[in-house]
Amino acid sequence: MSQASVNGVEIEYEVWGVENGQPLLLVGGLGSQLLTWPELLVQALVDAGFFVIAYDNRDIGFSSKFDDWGSADIKAAFKQARAKQKVDAPYTLEDMADDAAALLDYLEIECANIVGNSNGGAIAQTLAIRHPEKTATLISMMATSGRRGLARPSEAASEWLARPRNPAGTRDGAIQEAVETSHIIGSPGFPRDESAIRERAGRLFDRSFYPAGNSRQLLASIASGDARVTGLGEITAPTLVLHGRDDPLVPLACAEDVRDSIPGAEMLVVDGMGHDFPAMVIPIVASGISDFVAKQ
Repeated sequence: MSQASVNGVEIEYEVWGVENGQPLLLVGGLGSQLLTWPELLVQALVDAGFFVIAYDNRDIGFSSKFDDWGSADIKAAFKQARAKQKVDAPYTLEDMADDAAALLDYLEIECANIVGNSNGGAIAQTLAIRHPEKTATLISMMATSGRRGLARPSEAASEWLARPRNPAGTRDGAIQEAVETSHIIGSPGFPRDESAIRERAGRLFDRSFYPAGNSRQLLASIASGDARVTGLGEITAPTLVLHGRDDPLVPLACAEDVRDSIPGAEMLVVDGMGHDFPAMVIPIVASGISDFVAKQ
């Protein structure tokens, strides 16, 4: 792994595949370290001929932290957002999108296929709006447009989103939370490999346990609100919206709004898929991405 000094922060990143492959940037979701991307998915993309780049967003993993800000008051931020009041945050989704564009510049990559997952999908959308020259294609996965009035997460998913991450701060707590999370927002139509979930959660905890960054990333998303909604109509990159039909955290209607907001966008809906990547979903996702890119 390596670090890049970009946009006023240090960004930890890793690459896979041959450098003359098509560049593909993976933009992780809320609190996701670069190791959160399933190895099977990364390898499938490499096998499809991509030069894959993944990184820790600012404030998570080994990238720069914003400790001086302190933990975010998410309940207060949601209350302010509902009242259409300004939400203060140390950075925004626009800053995070600029980090991604600057990382590509650092790697001397003129443009790349941008794959964003969940909140990373919102960052990827913002990147395509702000940096169209860097966006060869946009693949928005498990993401909403941010438009007000869309379908809300399920009650259980809403409660999960607002709760503190692993309040005990222990490795066992992180593992148990990962298993519970898989039951709340995971894919109901596919087998759940709890052994693999536990193993990955332990590795992520050992690498970097930093819940304050998770809360501030969520704060950035709340503070950004629906600012990108208008910009979606200006995206010129070929776009694929990939979503699970049974996602309890980001209901399908939210992804349909992304598709309807971006001119010419296509959509791939995976039956039985929720807000995760069970092993049986990965070949569908990888082939969906590679097939889409290949025809552009």
